[in-house]
Amino acid sequence: MIARLVDTPVLTTERLTLRAPQASDFEVFAPFVMSDRARFIGGGADKGLGHAWRVLAIITGHWHLRGWGTFVLEDRATGRPLGSAGPWMPGDWPEPELGWTIWTEEAEGRGYAAEAVTALRRHAYADLGWSTAVSYIDPRNDRSIALARRLGCTLDETADRPARDEPLMVWRHPAPAMVLAA
Repeated sequence: MIARLVDTPVLTTERLTLRAPQASDFEVFAPFVMSDRARFIGGGADKGLGHAWRVLAIITGHWHLRGWGTFVLEDRATGRPLGSAGPWMPGDWPEPELGWTIWTEEAEGRGYAAEAVTALRRHAYADLGWSTAVSYIDPRNDRSIALARRLGCTLDETADRPARDEPLMVWRHPAPAMVLAA
């Protein structure tokens, strides 16, 4: 028997299909999680396949627990998964987050994360009814900080942060009225 997430939205952008995660994503996801490129999100070169599988299971389980979650960015032309992005809020998060990752070096720097987050931020505000959104970013993650700025986010130094050993910056997304009017 093959279980799939049902009744999850599928969104499209110019270049991407945004869909719920599936087991076949593991082939591209695992090497990312087990690389130094994932160091800011709990991955790293010291992680193994078991850790990568558990992370994918957590992302998938979030959909079941919340009714929404992180989408996989799939290249519309090739069907290949490129990364993940979207709404995320573990039980101890002080407010909802829009996060993103690009899984392969070849997909980095091509605007996929910006394209996805722009669509998924609209989805979070219009379809999920969010009144606010932040992105929690490690202060050493220069690429994500640059993307947050490109998305119109502002640094919110007074916002609560998830309890973590490493420091996190809180980047606040523009308000729903501003995003939905665009």
